[in-house]
Amino acid sequence: MAANARQKVFAGHAVRRLREKLGLKQVELAHRLGVSPSYVNQIESNQRPLSASVLIAVSRTFGVDITTFGAEDLDRLVADLREATADPVFGDLEIGLQDLKAVANLSPAFAHAFLRMHVALGRSAEWRASLDDILTVGAAGEGKLVPYEEVRDYFHYIDNYVDDLDRAAEAGAEEMGILAGADARAAFTAHLAARFGVEVEPAGTDPEAPLSRYDARRRRLHLSGILTPAAAAFRLATTIARLEHAALIDSMVARGSFRSATAGDICRLALYNYYAGALMLPYGRFLRLARTRRHDLDRLALETGASLEQVCHRLSTLQRPGMKGVPFYFAKVDRAGNITKRHSATRFQFPRLGGACAVWNVHQAFENPGSTLVQVGEMPDGVRYLCLARTVHAPAARFGQPPRVYALGLGCELSYAEQVIHATGLDLKSAPVARLGVSCRICPRQDCDLRVFPPLDREIRTDPDVRNVVPFTIA
Repeated sequence: MAANARQKVFAGHAVRRLREKLGLKQVELAHRLGVSPSYVNQIESNQRPLSASVLIAVSRTFGVDITTFGAEDLDRLVADLREATADPVFGDLEIGLQDLKAVANLSPAFAHAFLRMHVALGRSAEWRASLDDILTVGAAGEGKLVPYEEVRDYFHYIDNYVDDLDRAAEAGAEEMGILAGADARAAFTAHLAARFGVEVEPAGTDPEAPLSRYDARRRRLHLSGILTPAAAAFRLATTIARLEHAALIDSMVARGSFRSATAGDICRLALYNYYAGALMLPYGRFLRLARTRRHDLDRLALETGASLEQVCHRLSTLQRPGMKGVPFYFAKVDRAGNITKRHSATRFQFPRLGGACAVWNVHQAFENPGSTLVQVGEMPDGVRYLCLARTVHAPAARFGQPPRVYALGLGCELSYAEQVIHATGLDLKSAPVARLGVSCRICPRQDCDLRVFPPLDREIRTDPDVRNVVPFTIA
């Protein structure tokens, strides 16, 4: 809340949900908070913001963490609604930004339902457009990305932080004696043997073999010899999550109310991975280390024994109420521009459909392998970010196999830049600002030379007598 102290907090939906959960009427809630019933009514209808005194009263009276009343989730929801309503199917409705804010503020559950329906509509259109391919390869190929998108949304709207699982991992790390720079692989191997009678066996270096395979009957975990020490430790940690916290994770999946068993299975794997990252980099110790080192990515990887990707991913999860770290976004992008991982505790928006903005420095990272690129980027909503980008790669395992190269993107709002060592020497007031967008399909920028598609919600004009880099202008 400190970083956003000047931002008015409109959280009528949260107050109403809290009141209904407690079974209170507005008059009763007003009495317990020491305010008038009309003020409670105005708060719930978002006609007035929550004052600091009311936030404190809510926290003291009901034991509620007031950081959950921030506007970040609503900002994110409004941006998602804006992208969805840019679809030409809504072109004649003239849905304005204020309309979207009203829906997100007053009925976020309805907004989420609308987004689900829009994704389903888009997938249905894609299915019809590719009917010939489906007839050739079989209908089972339709809609495979939908469960992944549903799980991404699940993490997206909880700020990529899972409290029960994170605290369980921190307690487990304490029990196993996982320290910064310690050999986590040895500790995890010993724990699996002592607690579950599981033996870890090397599985050779065959590139065609699975990276890991668990034989439940024989209690054997086979790890590929091509795994790096950090990757091997991670696979061990996911096995601990599966064996030690299956009931907790199953309950989380059940509460997620996923629309298909496939989405639930994907979420279960994601939660195994979440636990593994939290076990390797325990919350309190890693948060203190990150602050001490000013989020120096290379040094954090060196001192913890984790990979650069594991460090970046973990930084994006440090959002424990009352003990929050810098809110980071994290993304992993392949050479084709596909975002294979995306997590955010910020208002930074990733495209739900289509490619990411070409101005974003994750794309330039491929031209500067091994270097950490620093960019000041501004999204269309005016929020500026410190954007870091760096390539990582897995070498080829055999002749003729291309190496797998990815770009990692990590960033935070510019107000946190002084806490990040990579901003050292950067004049934040005069540094060049890259004008970013979510994707070309919804970007309102008129003069971007890297635009490849016009925005869906605007008309375009062409002039046969004039030719610029972009062959059209936006009306």
